[in-house]
Amino acid sequence: MKKFLFYFLTFAFLLTLAGCTAPGTKNSTGDNPKGAITIVDDQGKTINMQEPARRIISLYSAHTENLFALGLDEEIIGVGKADSHPPRVITKDIYDYRSDPEKVIAVDPDMVLIRPFIARSSPDFVRALENAGINVVCLYPDTFDDFAPYINNLARLTGREKEAETLINDFTRKLKEIKNITKNIEDKKGVFFESTEREYRTITNDCMAANAIRIAGGANVATDARPIKEGSSIASYGLERILARADEIDVYVAQKGAMNPGGTPRAIRNRPGFDTIKAIRDDKIHNIDEKLVSSPTFRFATGVHEMARFFYPEIFDDLSKFKTDAAITRQEMAEITVKHKHKPVFTANAKYYKEHYHERHEKHVYGGFADVPVNHPYFNYIETAVLSGYIHCEDIKMFYPEKQVTRDELAHIIFTLFDVKDNPASIEIKDIAHCKNADIIKIICQSNIMDLDQEANFRPQAHVSGNDVLASLERAEMLFR
Repeated sequence: MKKFLFYFLTFAFLLTLAGCTAPGTKNSTGDNPKGAITIVDDQGKTINMQEPARRIISLYSAHTENLFALGLDEEIIGVGKADSHPPRVITKDIYDYRSDPEKVIAVDPDMVLIRPFIARSSPDFVRALENAGINVVCLYPDTFDDFAPYINNLARLTGREKEAETLINDFTRKLKEIKNITKNIEDKKGVFFESTEREYRTITNDCMAANAIRIAGGANVATDARPIKEGSSIASYGLERILARADEIDVYVAQKGAMNPGGTPRAIRNRPGFDTIKAIRDDKIHNIDEKLVSSPTFRFATGVHEMARFFYPEIFDDLSKFKTDAAITRQEMAEITVKHKHKPVFTANAKYYKEHYHERHEKHVYGGFADVPVNHPYFNYIETAVLSGYIHCEDIKMFYPEKQVTRDELAHIIFTLFDVKDNPASIEIKDIAHCKNADIIKIICQSNIMDLDQEANFRPQAHVSGNDVLASLERAEMLFR
């Protein structure tokens, strides 16, 4: 009887285990006869791997960017020639799916990541890799809702499930914070999004960029657009339909990048018939990096925030949170300058690196601050402020983000933000010899943008508060706007 009971309980336990695994699960991990990791990619191919990939070639920029975000670096042995983020991509070897596959085979990767476009356009290249025994994994999220499952697939293949969970939660939180603000805006801005200058094409209503518009609080005026072909996020529209909705378009956004190299605000403004569009008349024309809104990466949250800044600058570039007597740090000053100027955040492309990234350079290069990594919360503001010349850095490798801003530094920042003209009035500054930017400080004080103390001292090393900064900006704005 005891023996029978033992076998019965063992059998029941095994049945319970079997019932815990749903049959036909697309994305599964764990031990199995074929491999420790099993997923089905977007070509319907089952991928089996005994362990997470450790030698990866990524032939699509979004894959590359997301791999870095998951904490991979040394594991990435090759990238595509158009990859541009994060700045570490510049250190990686470049591979091209349009060239000889032997170059890839020779370095013996254990995984090559592609997207469906590559599988369709270069089938011989893909077949050669597969015949060489290389795992070729095809992934691409067709819609916004597919983004999290796509990231989870990357995480399973690389052993970064915990990192993926943290990133997705943070990504969701950022989008929710924006949506919580924009959902209460009653008068939504009408937006036309130009995906390509050719035939004035726009986007389909379920793609990443369309979701960016919605979350940012915009109303896409081209929801009736139809894709140029099945599965494409690019949609036909044309000049006639745009002009028919001229009065509905409050903001005109044209993405910039490989898909749309043209479409600058100046070019858009000069197009025949475009002067009838409300956005053009009101000078509400913006460019946005296609990598921020049309590419499935975590920087999509940055793209949505940029869209919201385009649509509602009075809300998203509002500086009232800095109305405080607390000392302002350099990272906060970077945010203030970018928002005050309504400056779009800077993004680098492959061409930028070719032109600016050298072994020896005398000026700061995007992503070059050792104390401001790409996941730093102020990264975009700091890079934009420095590369725009708003904040000066003597040390091209260090920004010192938490260092407090001095009056001497604020005077220099104000001078760069405005077209400050010399004032003929004469003013005595007793401690001018101790001021680093002496000539600038004289002009700033003569213009009454910044005050001296009762003893006529400027106090260059004194720290400034948020109220000090906003007061100086307001005075300068009144004088030199």
